[in-house]
Amino acid sequence: MAKKIFLFLPVLLLTACNPQPEIDDATMLDGTQINDLSLYEPANYLVSLAIPKPTEAQKNIPVLIAVHGYSASTFEWDEMQDFAREDGSFLVSQVLLGGHGRDFADFKTARWQDWQSSIRDEYRRLRAAGFKNISLAGSSTGAPLIVHLFSGGFFEAEGAPNEIFLIDPIVVSGNKTLVLVDLVGPVLGYTTTDLDAGEHGKWYVYRPQESLRQLMALIDLTRRNLEKGITLTPGTRLKIYKSEIDRTADPVSAVMLHKGLRTATGNRVDVEMIPSDLHVFTRLRGRDRISSGDSARQLAVFREMKERMAN
Repeated sequence: MAKKIFLFLPVLLLTACNPQPEIDDATMLDGTQINDLSLYEPANYLVSLAIPKPTEAQKNIPVLIAVHGYSASTFEWDEMQDFAREDGSFLVSQVLLGGHGRDFADFKTARWQDWQSSIRDEYRRLRAAGFKNISLAGSSTGAPLIVHLFSGGFFEAEGAPNEIFLIDPIVVSGNKTLVLVDLVGPVLGYTTTDLDAGEHGKWYVYRPQESLRQLMALIDLTRRNLEKGITLTPGTRLKIYKSEIDRTADPVSAVMLHKGLRTATGNRVDVEMIPSDLHVFTRLRGRDRISSGDSARQLAVFREMKERMAN
């Protein structure tokens, strides 16, 4: 085992920079000039703020809380929001994870529980307003954040959601060097990620080791809870959509969720493997190369999610 660790160390160290990165304020979300739009126009993103006092008819409209992944932003669910507004049969709340969407300092100090806080807050506000049909969708790290709400007893206290959709959930990282973050994180300071041209200003380029350690703590806890078994609240259904090739979230994540999750009646949850090599295949905007097959798969899943929420 020690020999394997030393083999991995040079690979991980190659991704390292300095303890404090050189931030380009003009283009990077890490800086002080570009922030997630939901911080400035929250009512355009959160149903609880857009419709604080729903009518009786509005209370029955399905609402989907859409949760983005680690180091991303609400941009990850913009296409679902556009689909919902064109369709008109359901509403979407795009929550911004706590500690995300602002600057490097906030991102660096936030714990995974802080990331999760915006999900809890929006769910409680929607329940308090009287919305009766609430579902959640989580992409990548958004998935274990939602799953933990079941293992932590949140929905037992606040009321059961209707549908849960997990898009390319991460329970096992596709980056096998990430397991070393506790060992060498303080030396690294941070790692960087490459973005396509259309993604700049939407994702964090610099990923501080403190946030990577929080990510590992979350997915490690999720794995342990899945090994014990997690039961959904009565009336809640869950479906997993997983790309067959995923360099960020190992496809075995879907297997672990399938084995560890049960409905209240004891049934296994649904899993659909998607013939895609995109991580978060439902987000196409901003990517350099998109095929007609990618667009068709995205639309098919959006339509199925809409149908499940209506039933």
